[in-house]
Amino acid sequence: MIRMMVGLMVLASLRLWALDIGALPPKVILHGDSGGTVDGKAWDTSQLRGKVHILFYVDPDERSVNDALTQALKKERFDAQRFASTVVINLAATWMPNVVLESLLKKKQKEFPRTRYVKDKQKVLVRRWGLRDDAFDVLLFGRDGTLLYSKSGRLSDREIAQLIALIKKHL
Repeated sequence: MIRMMVGLMVLASLRLWALDIGALPPKVILHGDSGGTVDGKAWDTSQLRGKVHILFYVDPDERSVNDALTQALKKERFDAQRFASTVVINLAATWMPNVVLESLLKKKQKEFPRTRYVKDKQKVLVRRWGLRDDAFDVLLFGRDGTLLYSKSGRLSDREIAQLIALIKKHL
């Protein structure tokens, strides 16, 4: 009985940190030892407001899981005044050295200047938002910063079409 109660309390506490569709995520700031943007500046969740935002939270070892989604988004050519993308790399989820990853991220930032690349060095979004570790998480936020969509893992063709339609609806 005690084990069951402890288990339920653990599950309940985990649920407090999970993101709910239609809600604002808990505020997070990545800077210094916890991470930040590729150019060394702080990144915080208030930057997810003002436009429809897609956020990828990615274990570098899983980076190609949603290539079909990224290609579909490229084809859409959404208006940069109304749509933005952010890629947060979970640096603590891989065996690859941070120096190598940071160099790759700088190249990616130059190649895709419309996408904001962010480093999470301590799995902050795993702990604070309940995102899956060692995975590829896809989140969509409305202009007011509320969560519209969340999925961990590979999106099917049907899910990609639904996500694109949701983006168009909220632009």
